[in-house]
Amino acid sequence: MNIKEQTFGKTSDDKNIILYTLTNANGLTAKLINYGAILTTLELPGRDGKFTDVTLGYDTLEDYIKDDCYFGATVGRCANRIAKGKFTLNGKEYCLATNNGPNHLHGGIKGFNKVVWDAEVFEEKTGPAIKFTYLSKDNEEGYPGNLTVTVIYWLTNDNELKISYQAETDKSTPVNLTHHSYFNLAGHDSGDVLSHELTINADSFTETDETLVPTGEIKSVKDTPLDFTTTVRIADHINQVEGGFDHNYVLNNKNSSLTLAAHVYEPTTGRDMELYTTEPGVQFYSGNFLDGVKGKNGAVYKKHSGFCLETQHFPDSPNKPQFPSVILEPVKKYTQLTVYKFSVK
Repeated sequence: MNIKEQTFGKTSDDKNIILYTLTNANGLTAKLINYGAILTTLELPGRDGKFTDVTLGYDTLEDYIKDDCYFGATVGRCANRIAKGKFTLNGKEYCLATNNGPNHLHGGIKGFNKVVWDAEVFEEKTGPAIKFTYLSKDNEEGYPGNLTVTVIYWLTNDNELKISYQAETDKSTPVNLTHHSYFNLAGHDSGDVLSHELTINADSFTETDETLVPTGEIKSVKDTPLDFTTTVRIADHINQVEGGFDHNYVLNNKNSSLTLAAHVYEPTTGRDMELYTTEPGVQFYSGNFLDGVKGKNGAVYKKHSGFCLETQHFPDSPNKPQFPSVILEPVKKYTQLTVYKFSVK
């Protein structure tokens, strides 16, 4: 089995954290820990054949416990922002933590990125995999219902990182899960990502207010710096957007099938990434709030050192009935699939 396990540390309540190393038939390596179901490392070859780690992260468990950047994390119960930390469901108002200015962000104070998951490794013909499971109990971080969550990472022999999500609940609750890796295809310690060339398969985006919560309006990207419908260097548009990119794009995927959402190319190394998802949206974040974070192997992550493409339903959906619903009912199962496919050009 192309999976190795080693101790990564212990939490304050004495739970063992394990680092799992998955290697596919082509030598690609993904490393994950059962704390936060976090992807700590992704090593890919470049045009020169050299393998480089392309995700931002830390060397130690202690740093992941203190982390407020969500490096490599599985995010939930509800990714992105919920306005003023409140929503009403079936006539009852629920109050959540306001951990991002006036708003709730990425599941709250102790979201899914700050809990210990059960882990099970396995291997299929397509490559090595790891399954993480977690029971989020009723009223955890203010959310209703006992929610059982399963997240499976596959590192396929087709050079894909596939992430499959499932969840079931015993009470109506909002669920919006995502993966929060910061990528730098030139290498996690190579500087900014502004020379990366980006395409996003979205003709529109959700307009936001000054706190980055959607107004409810869906606007066209045409004739705006948010237009990535054709390939554009991130640098060519970023100075036209105050603060940088932190926007939810409404994907041109109308039927929840697995569809190409975005494409990123790094010209120096030739590394190429295609992003596929069944979700209706993707948040493009250009690492605007990185301010000298001390990362792996002595790296210092400054503004725009990495980018995120977070596949998801739209922010603040519990308060926006015009958006695709994120409410999971007890009789239904939440499912989504996201695939990052890598190559060299």
